[in-house]
Amino acid sequence: MVTRRDLLWLLPSALAVSCRPKPEARPVPPEPSTRLVFGGDVMLSRHVGRLARMRRDPAYPFRDLAPYTSAADIAFLNLESPFSDRGARVEKGMIFKAEPGMVEGLVLAGVDVVSTANNHARDRRSYGLEYTVSWLERHNIAAVGTGRSESAARAGAVLVRNGVRFGFLAYTYDQLNGNYPKTDPRVAMLDADAMREDVAAMARRAGVIIVSMHAGTEYVPKPNSQQVRFAHAAIDAGVDLVIGHHPHVVQPAEIYGHGVIVYSLGNLVFDQFQRKETQQGRLAEAIFKGNRLERVTLLDVDIVKTVPRLAGRSQVVFPAVTVPRGA
Repeated sequence: MVTRRDLLWLLPSALAVSCRPKPEARPVPPEPSTRLVFGGDVMLSRHVGRLARMRRDPAYPFRDLAPYTSAADIAFLNLESPFSDRGARVEKGMIFKAEPGMVEGLVLAGVDVVSTANNHARDRRSYGLEYTVSWLERHNIAAVGTGRSESAARAGAVLVRNGVRFGFLAYTYDQLNGNYPKTDPRVAMLDADAMREDVAAMARRAGVIIVSMHAGTEYVPKPNSQQVRFAHAAIDAGVDLVIGHHPHVVQPAEIYGHGVIVYSLGNLVFDQFQRKETQQGRLAEAIFKGNRLERVTLLDVDIVKTVPRLAGRSQVVFPAVTVPRGA
């Protein structure tokens, strides 16, 4: 039985415990912020290669833009010309070939991943397709949309930044370019059913999924129905961001469902001088907080003698900015 004396004895101890300061809760660390930068069509053949050779600087086309792109956590672009160490230099025509040394520009610009799924993927035949993948790998650049096998082309690539796994997949509307009677399964085509399978597989490997879409009507500033259907299907399948290219001119961006679609970034490094609009491209900057897309900004680029330069103009497309009524 507890007596009054026992209670008096226990009272100081109880008061000491009750007065002891509670340990402070440890603050939850903020989710890391990751910045991704996306560029459009890059063609390192024809006049682009000639100018770089005249200056004895293979990285010449990227000199002005490199400080910006290399500072990103991940830099992506569409590589429109396969590399090859066979055959003569290509200085004209529509069958492209990038000399191996031109990869120095991609390295200088801090490019981490490129889409090689486009209508020029097979311009150097089977050898060029495989050489391009190997040459990029040798320079620590991932190629998505083509591979040494069909499964490799469709597997994409996963890059880890700030503890977040970013998965990249790439597809093209065409790979024949008027040169072949049938398709090569090592180039991923714009097939919605196949893309859904690839996205489902990628969802087991990555927390963020980005799809590159090479499609559209050249020189037309609006997306066509094929682009819209495929991009919407990608977002519906769980993709966070769709990045488009091929029309050689910029096209609008769209917020659809939980994701964002940029239909065409236009050119980035190209020698199309005949039209003003082909010398004006865009970069897309995407900011992620953890796995969550927080912001997408489009930055205008002027292309001066094949060299892209930031124009100083930008537009936030996500989240949407609502203008108050009457403003």
